[in-house]
Amino acid sequence: MRATASILHLDLDAFYASVEQRDKPSLRGKPVVVGGVGARGVVATASYEARRFGIRSAMSTTEARARCPHAAYLCGRFDAYRDASGIVMARLRELSPLVQPMSLDEAFVDLAAGDGFDPDQLGDLVAELRADVTRLTDGLTASVGVASSKLMAKIASEINKPDGVFIVEPGTEAALLGPMPVRAIPGVGPATTDRLRRLGVETVEDLRRFSVDELAAHLGTSSAASLYRLARAEDNRPIEADRETKSVSVEDTFETNLVDRAELGGIAEQMARQVAGRMRRHGLSGRTVTLKVRYHDFETHTRSTTLAGPTDNPRVLAATARRLLDSEDIGGGLRLLGVGVSGLADWVQDDLFTADDADDATPPEPSARREHRRRGWYPGQDVHHGEHGDGWVWGTGSGLVTVRFETRQTPSGPIKTFPVDDPSLSHRSAVGT
Repeated sequence: MRATASILHLDLDAFYASVEQRDKPSLRGKPVVVGGVGARGVVATASYEARRFGIRSAMSTTEARARCPHAAYLCGRFDAYRDASGIVMARLRELSPLVQPMSLDEAFVDLAAGDGFDPDQLGDLVAELRADVTRLTDGLTASVGVASSKLMAKIASEINKPDGVFIVEPGTEAALLGPMPVRAIPGVGPATTDRLRRLGVETVEDLRRFSVDELAAHLGTSSAASLYRLARAEDNRPIEADRETKSVSVEDTFETNLVDRAELGGIAEQMARQVAGRMRRHGLSGRTVTLKVRYHDFETHTRSTTLAGPTDNPRVLAATARRLLDSEDIGGGLRLLGVGVSGLADWVQDDLFTADDADDATPPEPSARREHRRRGWYPGQDVHHGEHGDGWVWGTGSGLVTVRFETRQTPSGPIKTFPVDDPSLSHRSAVGT
């Protein structure tokens, strides 16, 4: 344990939803839900306005719509989220070379590893950081916790959320943690909470009454040892900068079970190309290609193959994904399909593969519904119209797409409807909108 509060945890508030509100003036101050918009969709993030209706992450979209039917339900725009995240992570790296991103919207920073860190100036440092995040991202806010350990820094960032800060003074960790509900400990989910409740454990202080052996009898040895330490605020885990990426993957759950092999093959190829694009952006290549399928009865299978050498070639990955799918029996229909690449490296063995012509091979023609999704006609997607300018998809159906014409830099704009195949309507980049 450190003698100073020098580990910072930053968490961007309602990140995906906040980016959507920032870029869509008509949604500011209104309930916004980002995630799957279909019947089988799941909420990724809800704005604070939507959370007042009881909507939360991991809730089914169907339940969310029942709780708040007037919310805006949007698919994700990950280019926009990655762009905003990159800006924030770059600012954090100005504080210290030891930055450990945990996801697009949160990271740990070892402030003591930065040049000239002065614990007496911590309040000013945090205030400047939070102001810079808002300025650099055009309005996003962050909650920050600072403490002597990763455990307490993460817990501290939740105390005054949203758009708040809490600094845990060294020596006060155990006293601060004790009255908190046991679920405040990261990693204690609903199942563990229920087990502990049956033991009479509601707070962290309650948990401290049990020995490691007593906890192990109910939770298992590994979980018991970890909980025993964390309940006492004992945490000396270091900041692990630039943690190795283990795999890159894409998957999708379908609104209805898909049985057409040609359509599924086209989807698998498209997913492989998306994975290839992500690897290239990060300077990675991979050897092992994995196909994941979930059948109509929820049974899930994975099938993998390992190439002769690492590649980021989209044609090679797409063809490999297609061959893996050809080996699957899809007679009963698939509700989920995914493609991933592992065995990652930062080099490519070019001589094993043909030259890359990423755009010269088009996947087989899928159904009209999925083609519209690929073109971007789903709620929230950024589009451009030759006559009306920039906007985003308000909704689509019955061969029509409705667009609201506004951007981050414009006032709330008008709504117009077009045929889905209107030649004047096209994608536009989500970055900088």
